[in-house]
Amino acid sequence: MKISVVIRTKNQANALSFLLMNLRERYSDDIDEVIVLDNCSIDRTAVVCEQFDAQLVTIKNFSYGSSANLAAQKATHEIVVIFSAHSYPVSHDFFKLIQQKFDENDNLAGVRCLHNSNDYKNYINGIQAKDDPNKSGLIFSGSAFSRRVWKEHPFREDVATFEDKEWSKRVLELGYDIEFVPSIFNYHINRSKDQLFFRFKNDVVGNYQLWHEDIAFLSASKGLVMNFYRAVKNMIVDIFYAIKRYLYVLKFIMNKPEKFD
Repeated sequence: MKISVVIRTKNQANALSFLLMNLRERYSDDIDEVIVLDNCSIDRTAVVCEQFDAQLVTIKNFSYGSSANLAAQKATHEIVVIFSAHSYPVSHDFFKLIQQKFDENDNLAGVRCLHNSNDYKNYINGIQAKDDPNKSGLIFSGSAFSRRVWKEHPFREDVATFEDKEWSKRVLELGYDIEFVPSIFNYHINRSKDQLFFRFKNDVVGNYQLWHEDIAFLSASKGLVMNFYRAVKNMIVDIFYAIKRYLYVLKFIMNKPEKFD
């Protein structure tokens, strides 16, 4: 087997540049191709891809499921590792451990790497994907899947989000395996309020479609009240500590300690 890396991005040229530099300088012996799936960026994404010799594929009508299917279609190797541009591998053996997992298990549909405390706790506690497909199944930034399994069971394109979780749940029910792999990556993004709201809308629909989490009028109203409460509470606390910091600085100005030589 060989490994294909696919990166989904939109207007993240700086983050993409760092990820591609990381892949080239630390993992060039472990991966055979890098494909960037770009959602019509208007920044320097194309220039960055050319600089690092990554194949650029443009997605005009983006959806999570269709982009995942396109990633599998464009990849030429049996193991596909998916990143978002704002994530990047950290551990030196990141791809070697992924390769090893697939070599050891012919029934493996995918592996989930580690990037936060939830991942690590489930990995250490042995909570398998079949028991918790949401938090131990694939996440399509820092996971790998088998193209052989994908060919038989493509990703659904009619889900608002959670295309990775829906696929995990489906292939697990068909008898395939999904496992954690101790390959460590970093995931960091600062989303705008509009981006957070877009994600919230998709999560509401996705949670209903996949996990059957319904929302009643009463619970939605309670959520609104709690959001107002937390916002006011946080504002009061922020003002309180801003005043405390100001008073401390005034006290420091009037009573400066002796300087060390």
